[in-house]
Amino acid sequence: MRENIVMVKAYAFALRIVKAYKFLYQDQHEFVMSKQLLRSGTAIGALIKESEHAQSKADFINKMNVALKEANETEYWLMLLHDSDFMNDNVFTSIITDCREIVRLLISIVRSSKENNIR
Repeated sequence: MRENIVMVKAYAFALRIVKAYKFLYQDQHEFVMSKQLLRSGTAIGALIKESEHAQSKADFINKMNVALKEANETEYWLMLLHDSDFMNDNVFTSIITDCREIVRLLISIVRSSKENNIR
């Protein structure tokens, strides 16, 4: 069976999000935005995992679309945390790069799935 690259990347990203949450919560004492980041950042991989056993092509597309929305939301929280000085430039640059890569992968998957579903 082929390795699911987007799942591998989303899982690794979720681990980074959990670590970022722990840092923000314990060291920075930031409780609201960090919780939002944790929720959206870990939901990406969970939705991708769910899509592996989708009931139909439409269900697969829906789950991947929701994962894309969660990735976009995660990008927002990362930018807000950075711009409000809870996250330094080095950490932000590294993690936002990973987030944007996942967004691009999900956009590609959703587009190609929709095109293949029409035919």
